Amino acid sequence: MAGDSDRADSNSGAGGGWKDFVAGSIAGAAQVVRMQIEGSGVFRGPMDCLVKTVRNEGVLGLYKGMASPLVGIAAVNSLLFWAYSYGKALQTGSATATPTLGQVAIAGAGAGAVNSVLASPVELLKVRLQVQYSAAGGAVFRGPVSLARHLVGQFGARGIAWGFWATVAREIPAYAAFYTGFEAAKRALARALAGGDVDRLGPLPLMAAGSAGGVSYWLACYPLDVIKSRVQNSAAPPRGAGYIAAAARSIAAEQGLRGFYRGFTPSVLRSIPAAAVTFASYELVMRALNG
Repeated sequence: MAGDSDRADSNSGAGGGWKDFVAGSIAGAAQVVRMQIEGSGVFRGPMDCLVKTVRNEGVLGLYKGMASPLVGIAAVNSLLFWAYSYGKALQTGSATATPTLGQVAIAGAGAGAVNSVLASPVELLKVRLQVQYSAAGGAVFRGPVSLARHLVGQFGARGIAWGFWATVAREIPAYAAFYTGFEAAKRALARALAGGDVDRLGPLPLMAAGSAGGVSYWLACYPLDVIKSRVQNSAAPPRGAGYIAAAARSIAAEQGLRGFYRGFTPSVLRSIPAAAVTFASYELVMRALNG
């Protein structure tokens, strides 16, 4: 809120440039680490994994053995956090000013729109690679590069832009809610635990606030994500402006309202630790870069 005494973004908002790219990249790397070690018993949780990996192997240890998912997720997170920080600065006139939650939502929505440029092809390749292993027959691609070459060779530029506007439609409300949920929870925890100073929040409160952001993300966009996946799993890239509505009608006709929420619970549950470690990593790295 404009008149708040809470220092809601005193360190994290001081970027708006290369620092956001670095912090976003590391946050994306930490998220991939969580996915790969879940259930291994080696670490107590995502933050334990992050701390021990950096302590024992340095920052580059975060990138070990995960080149394929890392390239996409790190790039997406870098662009996303940079666009979000820049959007806040445009509205407040300063990279260090505290935005209202309304301004946070607008910056998040803008970041989501910008992020679609990378998120759309990354998710297209991910979705189609996941589906090919369960589909009967058809070509099986060894990785995203071979699949991307196939799509461009078969469909031209449309092959890699497949479902772009469906991604935009999802990303705008998703990231408005993502950042607003995080900021609202972070400010509330700072008032309760740190006298309103967000820079005094430790990893666990930051992870709790990040979890709120992850849940908010899916609450705001899940039906749109189902539509996007339907579009990107279709037989050919869609044409015309009405393909999002057409996909929605198809889902409704086949499955009714429940079709828009299939897989909702596991997606929300997965988002809790993923968003927790992403936000906590970003905030802590930004503090370190800002001294």
